Amino acid sequence: MRKIESSAADAGGRSGKEFGHLCVDDFLRTLLDVRSLSTAFRTGLVDFLLAKGTAPREQLRSRGGADGRGTDLLLDLLAANGVVGEQNGAVGLTADFLRALKYRDLLELKIDLCHLGACDLLDRFDLMIRDPAQFMKKARTYRLFSYECCREENEENRRRTEQWMQVTTILTRYEAQACLASHDFGSFRRLLDIGGNSGEFALQVCRAHPRIRATVLDLPVVCRIGKEHVRRSPEADRIAFVEGNALVDPLPAGHDIVVFKSVLHDWPEPAAAELLSRAYGCLAPGGTLLVFERGPAEIGTAVPAFSAIPFFLFHHSFRSPAFYADHLGGLGATEVRIRRVDLEMPFFLVTARKAFP
Repeated sequence: MRKIESSAADAGGRSGKEFGHLCVDDFLRTLLDVRSLSTAFRTGLVDFLLAKGTAPREQLRSRGGADGRGTDLLLDLLAANGVVGEQNGAVGLTADFLRALKYRDLLELKIDLCHLGACDLLDRFDLMIRDPAQFMKKARTYRLFSYECCREENEENRRRTEQWMQVTTILTRYEAQACLASHDFGSFRRLLDIGGNSGEFALQVCRAHPRIRATVLDLPVVCRIGKEHVRRSPEADRIAFVEGNALVDPLPAGHDIVVFKSVLHDWPEPAAAELLSRAYGCLAPGGTLLVFERGPAEIGTAVPAFSAIPFFLFHHSFRSPAFYADHLGGLGATEVRIRRVDLEMPFFLVTARKAFP
């Protein structure tokens, strides 16, 4: 049995966790937390208080023709959740919530994913437990991530692809920071990101390490959208996109690190093993293969927060890191390591080195 190392550290703040973006989950603990905060965003209340600093409750009760008693209920729910505070009749956003707003794109994305995932959980939880394959076919959350629309360019396929790529891009923007903090990319020069969609992970790596050049391999529509995503960044000239199917097309060679970031869980075990084998085959001798994936949910003694629902629905997809480590060891890889990184749920960083002939 391989030893799992920990990469997590404890830090200050309301969350008491290492990575600052995790504080957004503090405001998404229950259904009412999520729904009231969503309403506060949608009605413009959050932006109004951002602009004004504070406002009298009476002003908020009559703002935009709002119902006074309804506004009182909303403000009380937001106060109970630590979003707003009230002093001498003036309501304002709390310091903790202002810190969370630094990650507003992530916060609003998680609210939207909670809405989507809650419907699947309420309507199809029995099916998730009894027949995972049928659940995956019927769940709206799974249908969002439709890769069949990524092969041929047309208006509908592009719209659907952009929709799920927005999700993966925002998540990767923050998850990449945890990966970079847990693994030293400084010695690498050429990175291949298989299934790297918008190029956000490659962008974060190139931004942190100016001597790295990256190649993103993904399906055609994904690559075209990805080029637009990175083109205004100073690092764009160091990020290339290659259109292809990693399961059947030749993989670009000559890279000293090959990465799978939140990709392999999408595939059943035989296909995931084949992807690892093909990636290992194209990796330069002495190079590193890196897998960064969520692991299985850990329930423990506490009911998961409402913000965990979208990821909870992928329970049958997230594997033990031992699957990846053991397969790489079977390919002849050396220095196989598993490190745990605690984000909103456990992530695992699996690395292995390709032996010289």
